[in-house]
Amino acid sequence: MKYVDEYRDAALVHTLADAVARAATRPWTIMEICGGQTHAIVKFGLDDLLPPAITLVHGPGCPVCVTSADLIDAAVELALRPGVILCSFGDMLRVPGNGIDLLTAKARGGDVRIVYSPLDAVGLARENPARPVVFFAVGFETTAPANAMAVLRAERERLDNFSILTSHVLVPPAMRAILGSPDNRVQGFLAAGHVCTIMGTAEYGPIARDHRAPIIITGFEPVDILEGILLCVRQLEAGRAEVANAYSRAVRSDGNVHARQLVERVFEVSDRDWRGLGVIPRSGLAVRPEYAAYDAARRFPRVAAPAAAPTECISGEIMRGIRKPHQCPAFGTRCTPEHPLGAPMVSSEGACAAYHRYRARTAA
Repeated sequence: MKYVDEYRDAALVHTLADAVARAATRPWTIMEICGGQTHAIVKFGLDDLLPPAITLVHGPGCPVCVTSADLIDAAVELALRPGVILCSFGDMLRVPGNGIDLLTAKARGGDVRIVYSPLDAVGLARENPARPVVFFAVGFETTAPANAMAVLRAERERLDNFSILTSHVLVPPAMRAILGSPDNRVQGFLAAGHVCTIMGTAEYGPIARDHRAPIIITGFEPVDILEGILLCVRQLEAGRAEVANAYSRAVRSDGNVHARQLVERVFEVSDRDWRGLGVIPRSGLAVRPEYAAYDAARRFPRVAAPAAAPTECISGEIMRGIRKPHQCPAFGTRCTPEHPLGAPMVSSEGACAAYHRYRARTAA
């Protein structure tokens, strides 16, 4: 496939893996921050090509996985409100909250609809002026511009029945939280190229400097990832901690200025509760007060008291790089994609789903 095959070239993949083996003289632990990278690593067996000295651990790079169970409960509550149309991307429907998931809410009579763009939800609001339409806006910085655009479109069309339930999270504060944790084992990062395509690279330099951890911005194909690992190992071996852009075909230092302006117009930085990680200060995006009319959290105050969180799932340890999916006692038995205990098993970008799909027979 044009523009893809060259980044899956088997000979180049093995050449890069051999270069990593020659460069690594001591053990290093590197975390990839994106769920798309995790799936590529597991699908193509890239970690098996690396020397034993290199350990790859999987970070909180799946926005579905880090959406708090309490916010899932809030979406379920909205879906079950009479008259409300709750719109969501399909990968959120089976993510468990503290109670039921959105698919169960739909089965119980809630009007839950899968959309492929937040603008689809705006269209539904236009077509159903007598009914509140709420879009479940989940994602990292990558999806924030489109959600901001949906709010601005609704404002321009004077659609007073449209709002968004926001669960936007920001990558750099999560990286700081992981590196600052007492049980941290991460020594370097592969940063998510698509996030940097929007936001640029400026935020990563201070993190690398303050925590003495190199950060390599990479893409999502095998060659991209192994090149990023090689650059990271070389820095670690040399005692350097810098930001390197190994995804220059898509990432510029200032990102996408127009998209950033859209985000800054509609959203403001806020604290955010991450599933498995807890509340990380200034790690999320909330709707600005100027657009409160389009903020579902303000328009529809919660009715039900927060439910107790399940305790069996170890997704927090997995997303902090402390344990791997197959080290969970419930993996593949009490927790499967059909009956997930936690979000990483059901999300298309979750680490547990990747291990179950590609390594269920060999992970035990």
